[in-house]
Amino acid sequence: MRRLVIAAAAAVIALPAAAQQKIDFILNWVPGGDHAPYYYAKKLGWYQKEGIELNLEPGKGSALATQKVGAGANPVGLADMAGVLVAKGKGADSVAVFNVYANSPQGMYWLKSSGIKGIKDFPGKKIGNPAADGARVMWPALAKANGIDPKSVTWVNIDANAKLAALKARTIDVTTSFYNLHHVFKKELGDDMGFLAWRDVGLNPYGNSVIVNAEYLKKNRPTVAKFVKVTQRAFAECVTQPKPCVQALIDANGALNFDNELVNWQLVEVLMSDKISQTVALGWHDDKRMQDDYNLVKDYVGVDKPFDVKSTYTNEFLDKSIKMKAVRAD
Repeated sequence: MRRLVIAAAAAVIALPAAAQQKIDFILNWVPGGDHAPYYYAKKLGWYQKEGIELNLEPGKGSALATQKVGAGANPVGLADMAGVLVAKGKGADSVAVFNVYANSPQGMYWLKSSGIKGIKDFPGKKIGNPAADGARVMWPALAKANGIDPKSVTWVNIDANAKLAALKARTIDVTTSFYNLHHVFKKELGDDMGFLAWRDVGLNPYGNSVIVNAEYLKKNRPTVAKFVKVTQRAFAECVTQPKPCVQALIDANGALNFDNELVNWQLVEVLMSDKISQTVALGWHDDKRMQDDYNLVKDYVGVDKPFDVKSTYTNEFLDKSIKMKAVRAD
């Protein structure tokens, strides 16, 4: 009898684990401050409580994350929204369910001592970044918006961790990076740092968004709803209490430096904050902005097969009571 009771108790304890639905979430890049909320919610068991076993998979660029989610290799991922629109035109079917970067995080860096003063000096220069970097996808739009031939530069494949070294060694002339790593470039390059934020030169499409494979969404809508619910709550909580949030990231990725990732996260807050995220909901994709982004991609990059942009995002899982606070960029 005692054995039966123990066996029954063990079965009850095992039920929650058995009920968990695994989600392999591919990030846009290796873990950093901008990914802290996912690790925070996972550490506190928020995803698990909703029946989700979340596996956070390091990425190698937005383009790769977009391809893998669009093809169904990963059900969920994090990728630059403009690149998602380009991929949609090529047949990669994914739906954005939560916007992280309401402002474009894209930036370009160079050495002032090279003689480069701004984007008009880029023609004839070498731009180094990873082959799957989202900046390459949208470069034609940035170039054309500033009266430059997109083919006037040479792209050089380098690892993300080699950007600064290559720039300082002058094996490349320009590199790209997200704004949340601005402090790293400033520390390394000092007064010789040249910088251009895409959002300041006529190109501010939505940046990183959480995307879901369209077929997966269709078959697992309740699970996606729970995932978004937890993620939105985690981002809001990390804005209010950034230190424990960043600590969760460090706990899961021991090689990272707490102070560095805290600054990273503070810069992410700047990218998250705009009128829509402050007044409608954190994570919201605005219809007009999305249509403008589609037109931008269509006109400057090209869309192989036209589509209704509303098929690429949904706000249905967002809690409108959760809003972003205003953040001042220093």
